[in-house]
Amino acid sequence: MDGTKPAMESNAEETQEEGQDSKGCFECCIKCLGGVPYASLVATILCFSGVALFCGCGHVALTGTLTMLENHFSRVTADHATLAMVIQILQYIIYGIASFFFVYAVVLLAEGFYTTSAIKKELQSDFKTTVCGRCITAFFMFLTYILALAFLAIFGFTAIPVFLFFNMWNTCAAMKSPDANITSPDSICVDVRQYGIIPWNATPGKACGATLGDICNTSEFYLSYHLYIVAFAGAGATVIALIHYLMILGANWAYLKSAVSTHEYQDIKTKDDQDLEAEARSKEGQNSSSYS
Repeated sequence: MDGTKPAMESNAEETQEEGQDSKGCFECCIKCLGGVPYASLVATILCFSGVALFCGCGHVALTGTLTMLENHFSRVTADHATLAMVIQILQYIIYGIASFFFVYAVVLLAEGFYTTSAIKKELQSDFKTTVCGRCITAFFMFLTYILALAFLAIFGFTAIPVFLFFNMWNTCAAMKSPDANITSPDSICVDVRQYGIIPWNATPGKACGATLGDICNTSEFYLSYHLYIVAFAGAGATVIALIHYLMILGANWAYLKSAVSTHEYQDIKTKDDQDLEAEARSKEGQNSSSYS
């Protein structure tokens, strides 16, 4: 019996230590999760998704558009040489947009981590943010505002090919519809020269009747049309992500400014309390000396 009692006590101590270790790990996990800027994380995921859809789908859609024009609307290379150069430039711009926004989203996420931890430390201790830190937040807020306006313009520009392909798709659907009652399908044409995509001297420049129906059935048209729609949605998601970033940065800057004002008030109050305490002590010293 005496031998079993120390064994039971040691088992109880080990169980207690394990409970303390698990509690410490749980508190550590809660502390780590509390420092995650969830709003910035959601905005980063949305930004990555939007930019990936816009850049990936837009790049492939531009290639398919050029292939479709070369095969059906402009068979002479010199007629669409300018368009091919513009598409190549746009594809290089897409590479730049993808690279820039990948880095910029990571930087904004890191700034969110920094600001969240700084605000918590400033509210819980004597830690104070510097003027440089607040200026960096203000700079990112200004840059994000400019990028949001720029991507809003890209969002509107992306709607143009969606509109053009939709008109062509709608024309082909009207030709195939039994309710249309079209007596002369060859009179229904789509002339891409009127949109300024290719010059007026390009041959053939337009497609009518059965030729137009065959173009609508090609994989280049079908794939490019739907990829432009997805790229349009990706551009919209990127705009929403940038607006989300802008709200986060504005809130962080306001929190930092408010925390600085609170610390300045606390410093002034502490100094006044110290002055009053010193004045009270001096009066007590004077009174004690006069009594003596």
